[in-house]
Amino acid sequence: MYSAHQSLLTSVPSRFNQDSLPLSHILSYKTGPDMAVDKKVLNISSPVEDKETNNKVERENWKNPLQFIFYCLGYAVGFGNVWRFPYLCYKNGGAAFLIPYVTMLFMAGIPVFFMELSIGQYVSLGPAVLFSKMAPIFSGLGWSMVAIAFFTSIFFNVILAWSFFYLIFSFYPVLPWSHCDNDFNSPECYHEEGAALCRNQSLFFFSQSCLSLEDYCGLADLLPFNETHCSNSANTSLTSTNRVVTKISASEDFFRNRMLLVSGTTWEEMGGMQWELVGLMALSCVIVSACLSRGIRATGNIVYFTAVFPYAVLIILFIRGITLEGAYKGLEFYILKPNMTRLTEVEVWSEAAVQIFFSLGLCYGSLITLSSYSKFTYNCMRDAFVVALANCSTSVCFGVVIFSVLGFLASEMGVEVKEVAASGSGLAFVVYPAAISLMPFPQLWSVLFFLMLITVGFGTQFSMVEAVTTAIVDQFESLRKKKAVVVIGTCICLFLMGLSMCLQGGIYMLELYVFYSPGVAILIICILQVIAVVGIFGFRNVFAALEEMKMNVRLPLRIYWGVTWLCLTPASLLLITVVSFTDIVPASWEEYVFPDTIQVLGWLLCCCPLACVLVGAAYAVATNKEGLLALFKTTPEFCPASQRGKLKEEMNGKFQYSCNNEVFTIQSESP
Repeated sequence: MYSAHQSLLTSVPSRFNQDSLPLSHILSYKTGPDMAVDKKVLNISSPVEDKETNNKVERENWKNPLQFIFYCLGYAVGFGNVWRFPYLCYKNGGAAFLIPYVTMLFMAGIPVFFMELSIGQYVSLGPAVLFSKMAPIFSGLGWSMVAIAFFTSIFFNVILAWSFFYLIFSFYPVLPWSHCDNDFNSPECYHEEGAALCRNQSLFFFSQSCLSLEDYCGLADLLPFNETHCSNSANTSLTSTNRVVTKISASEDFFRNRMLLVSGTTWEEMGGMQWELVGLMALSCVIVSACLSRGIRATGNIVYFTAVFPYAVLIILFIRGITLEGAYKGLEFYILKPNMTRLTEVEVWSEAAVQIFFSLGLCYGSLITLSSYSKFTYNCMRDAFVVALANCSTSVCFGVVIFSVLGFLASEMGVEVKEVAASGSGLAFVVYPAAISLMPFPQLWSVLFFLMLITVGFGTQFSMVEAVTTAIVDQFESLRKKKAVVVIGTCICLFLMGLSMCLQGGIYMLELYVFYSPGVAILIICILQVIAVVGIFGFRNVFAALEEMKMNVRLPLRIYWGVTWLCLTPASLLLITVVSFTDIVPASWEEYVFPDTIQVLGWLLCCCPLACVLVGAAYAVATNKEGLLALFKTTPEFCPASQRGKLKEEMNGKFQYSCNNEVFTIQSESP
């Protein structure tokens, strides 16, 4: 298909510089009764004709601009805002971390965010098809983004199942993670109230009972030395009674031994299936398929709720958090005592850039997909700033909510905040539930928190699954009228691939996905995207496309986009990638470092998206008949959907265009 298009371009007069302006910006098509071109010459993708009914299956558009804004906001605000940013801020100097965070937002985050929105809106295509038309050599680039979105959707389904699991137990009269008297609790479960009762009797708490010092020391084959220490038989070493046995909190015990059933499992022995999680994961898939199969407009109405509800809960939890006893202690660790010396460390800037990158969801293909449903003249530049700034502000607010509660938890336990601070799933499913259980009316706060997690998860999941299904129907246009079937099929695949994460040791597989699936691959993909858009499509062509979409880019913004796209964004992405390669550590969960063979599996998972780029490039080279340079040139099909539709209707004989007020005619070649 590409070679036929390229043969048309070879007839264009030399004074038409394809790299200077988008084809649709300078061409106007003239029809006549004698125009006849074989449809094989121009196989334009939009709209799609239903051969059985001769009706055109038009691509959907957003019902109104608010749907698009809320969809993007729901996509960008995800689990990382809740459990990753607060910990990074605490770890990297408190409020001082906001300096590199905001800097990287404007250097790389917003520029790439707007780049993806603008190219998706311009051609009204998903990433899988878009990049093959932008530059044939990058035919696999869009599919690499879709692969990352697919892999991420797999473990997002599992996290949604976890959230549903906790939500159900939040309605219990007594939260089961608030005490150690459940049937599933392990002997190591430690609860402060039970321990206090034992201390009042000069006894020690273990396995929901009070033990004498001799019995307690005997658990570790030690002998009593005094009231605070045990010793070995030779009295040559002392062990504090606080360290004689392993202790885990009631909330951690619930997470490990009730929901996951992970105790005693390894990669070699993953245990049986946790059928409760399987059922809840199936529920998640059913909800996603039911919403997305109705089309982008119907899902847009649902996203009003999934995008707004987390903010309503955030405000409630914010007010509750800052009024808790000990909240100030937590906020001191989080943001009130900035450590400016950390700004001299490269690691801090790297982590700020990585957090911006993953928080905004760049290069997952979802932003391109969502903007492809926008009207051609919509001002997505405004939305790029609004959504990006709202996303980052939300992260800061979530940090206040999380650390005010952690300060309360530390105050109740009589420990330092740093001893309860955590990142990742441990924060959302262990530490925060433990803090909630100590509040008045704990069921209320638990229901609100996990409902918020669920809506945040669905907001992101909708966008990623939409990116996958849109890629399929864009690539195979006959499926567009059967998109509901494609959505259901995709959700079934996500469900089946997530089953391994519902084993008793399934958290090992989930952590492997979390650690490797985006990884450094997504950074490399983003660098390639910048090269494709700015280097091949052309920097001036981008601005011409923006003008064609009726976006008024004033001089200060032209300078900003120019400096970032040409210099700052590529440089920062390259720096992040280099630092990521120099700071590679093996994947693990808690203290368990995965075996070397599993690390290799993780790297294969990381390389899968990059393999898409190589396969796409190899296919483009194998099918190319116009020479090497043609692989690095934008094709005529990289134009607005309305223009592609006109071209398809004008496939009869001759192809005419006007350039600089002169009309040229190109005769089609025989197929």
